[in-house]
Amino acid sequence: MSVKVDDIRSISLEKLNKFVDKNNFPLYRSNQIFNWINKSSVKSFDDMTNLPKSLIDLLKENFRLNFSQISSKQISIDSTMKFAIKLHDKLVVESVLIPSGDRVTACVSSQVGCSLDCEFCATSKLLRMRNLESYEIFDQIILLNEQSIENYSLPISNIVFMGMGEPLLNYNNVINSINLITGKEGIEISNKKITLSTSGISKMIHKMADDNVKFNLAISLHSAIESTRNEIMPFSKSFPLNQLIKSLEYWYEKTKRKVTFEYLIWKGINDDFEHINALVKICKRVPSKVNLIEYNSIDDPRFSKADELWVNKYLNILKENKVSASIRRSRGKDIQAACGQLANKH
Repeated sequence: MSVKVDDIRSISLEKLNKFVDKNNFPLYRSNQIFNWINKSSVKSFDDMTNLPKSLIDLLKENFRLNFSQISSKQISIDSTMKFAIKLHDKLVVESVLIPSGDRVTACVSSQVGCSLDCEFCATSKLLRMRNLESYEIFDQIILLNEQSIENYSLPISNIVFMGMGEPLLNYNNVINSINLITGKEGIEISNKKITLSTSGISKMIHKMADDNVKFNLAISLHSAIESTRNEIMPFSKSFPLNQLIKSLEYWYEKTKRKVTFEYLIWKGINDDFEHINALVKICKRVPSKVNLIEYNSIDDPRFSKADELWVNKYLNILKENKVSASIRRSRGKDIQAACGQLANKH
């Protein structure tokens, strides 16, 4: 029986059962194979030491076993670590580990490059080469968890899909990877410790709500005024703010979980009362909290960090309006590992 798939990890346990049964091996062998390819991150069928050689040879004939590996790492002065992860086809994505007290957050990628065109983000300047497979996203987590234990003596405690790519434009693979990560074959992390960050693909937010996902949702908003948002995030012309807000209202109605708005403040772009008041208005429509993020330069003269005065005005006015808000200081800036800086520079 020849199965035309690239990688054995792209097939389900059910299909693996059929393959094993068709070739006259006992069904428990498929569970053994499944455990090897998901739990143990083996790099060769020969590493599956409890399988008979005849089954190993059969697997070699019918499947590939692709794997990812760390090709380089950089360590920031604040202990943040950035990794270049080489995929089986030699393409590279970046992932980041961010330690903070007794927590370690893994920031992972969902695409090689990015599908979007946010003007302020270095990753958007990269051509989107392809989506990551679910097992490639899973591999990132397994590799990062090993590095976290080795370097910080702690396993990963939180995961954010805030690396390269737009997760909702690789929906099925992202969802499948989260199911792997949270399951027994993964690191058994709670969905409550996982946050998916999207630039606002409204129809997919609606789908997530219908699919009853259990993880958290963050929106890269950056402006609550349509004209400004369209200028700094041109793709958003296809996803008007009103549609986005309606999808977020639907998300809260279905999940009862607040949305986090990620919000950069730039000098001369959104550092004024009009933008602050527009943000407050949206936050009153959608149960939410706001992360005010420090901008990290990508050497584009159009964008520069707003004065601290305006950051504090945002913070104070949001709080006066009973909106939960905090300032998020960037980590790993010196190694281009901070928000918006991932661009495969090593």
